[in-house]
Amino acid sequence: MSLDIQQREREEVVILDLNGRIRVGEEAGILRVKLRELAAAGHRNFILNLQEVDYIDSTGLGAMVVCFTFVGRLGGKLKLENLNRRNVELLLLTKLTTVFELFNDEQDAVNSFFPDREIKRFDILSFVREQAGE
Repeated sequence: MSLDIQQREREEVVILDLNGRIRVGEEAGILRVKLRELAAAGHRNFILNLQEVDYIDSTGLGAMVVCFTFVGRLGGKLKLENLNRRNVELLLLTKLTTVFELFNDEQDAVNSFFPDREIKRFDILSFVREQAGE
């Protein structure tokens, strides 16, 4: 399954709805190219909606980190929303939850780009407790 990317915008934040897998090969490259094109068009703030991403491999994680770094060097930010359990566990295992800001709710993700707005970030501790059956 290839990676499909749909683009939309909310309050000058570009939201990329990803569908498929982010893995070695074409899929990881598609994501990098799309972010570079959008940055070249002047966009700086991005949210990756991972709700329909069922698999991310190490190359896909690397592509996401490359995108995060690229956007950061331009003065922008890249944030993640709607991760499934497997992808949250992958980010926890690789300690990338210390790099990426995660959100369950799109409005909270959008609000996080505006310092005067209240936001609710993804609660990692609650997630871990829930998985442990506490």
